[in-house]
Amino acid sequence: MKNLLLFFALSISVFLLSSCKSQQKALGYIENYTDTTKKDEVKYVEPLIQKNDLLFIYVYSDATDGGKADAIYNLSNLVGSTPGGGNQGFLVDNNGDIQYPRIGVIKAEGLTKPQLAEIIKTKINQPDIVLKNPTVIIRLLNFRITMLGEVSKPGPITLPGEKVTILEAIGLAGDLSIYGKKDDIVIIREIDSKITYGKIDLSSRSIFESPYFYLRQNDVVLINPNKNKARLNDQVFNQRMGMTFSIINMIALLYNIFRH
Repeated sequence: MKNLLLFFALSISVFLLSSCKSQQKALGYIENYTDTTKKDEVKYVEPLIQKNDLLFIYVYSDATDGGKADAIYNLSNLVGSTPGGGNQGFLVDNNGDIQYPRIGVIKAEGLTKPQLAEIIKTKINQPDIVLKNPTVIIRLLNFRITMLGEVSKPGPITLPGEKVTILEAIGLAGDLSIYGKKDDIVIIREIDSKITYGKIDLSSRSIFESPYFYLRQNDVVLINPNKNKARLNDQVFNQRMGMTFSIINMIALLYNIFRH
């Protein structure tokens, strides 16, 4: 009887010890900064237009006809509009082209918005087109990124603007969970129809120098789990095993008590 009680006590001790795990120190954001008098230079690279981008293109000039001469170039609600009544604009097709009124097919893929605007401006500055000092404005209507992994709100995020940093994106996703790995953020990006991978350490000041600090449309951000997540899984397993053995031992003890 005494041996059974001793065995039961040892089993409970093992179970309690297996539930106690040392925790790794959590990393913060940008830990190695010094003071605010030093300025970090952040480089923003104008994103390139991709296939399936939806472009808002607006042309205006100094014409005095009440905008009638400009109107034909602003048919974004008719040309290349999305089906189903969604956002309307000029859709970059699978060939990387847009179909523009009075101009025809323009290769847009691989260009920046200012480059495409200059091409359109040059083409409408022909002798047979009467537009005085035309200006072309281009915006991206479907700027979207996708957050996956250890964030509070994983999934796609559609943004009204075209300039977002990795820190802002994490904020929009509700921040990292306590199991998110801050020093190994993976960004998947398509460049010239090829998939590239980049890594960012959110705990380091060097993130401002990374070409992935500013996200581009269709980027996918992966937040991998840290060691604490693996420890949690081990802890849950150990707890379940400990509880199972405890129940077995309790049954064995009660059996021996009531058997006599």
